Amino acid sequence: MHKLIISLIATLLLFTGSAADAKTRVAEFKGDGNMLTAIFRVESPWVIDWRLDGDYEQMMGLEITLIEAKTSRHIGRVLYTKHRGNGVKLFHSAGLYQLRVSSTLARWSVKIDQLTREEAASYTPKEKKTPGIR
Repeated sequence: MHKLIISLIATLLLFTGSAADAKTRVAEFKGDGNMLTAIFRVESPWVIDWRLDGDYEQMMGLEITLIEAKTSRHIGRVLYTKHRGNGVKLFHSAGLYQLRVSSTLARWSVKIDQLTREEAASYTPKEKKTPGIR
């Protein structure tokens, strides 16, 4: 009987430990206009996973700004684009935040995911292409 109980406890600990090691969805926002999102809390590290689509390629735009929620302080611009696409941005700061999303003729979605340190280590930034250099 004791072996069965110990086996069950070990199995539970194994499964709860591996669940804590996976990325967790903190928040998700979608829209086709301007929005100040709900407040969300994150620990370090975390990512913003964004996607942009629209019917008017030449006129669409998306800007996402990070706001510190308690003071409404502008932390900085996270994204500015005028093209369809998607991407992620990695952050190493914990806090209580909101996003200010401004869009023009576009459909957008933003996901906030909490990462483990191991997952964050696997993210590698894209190299920016410099005109004239190959």
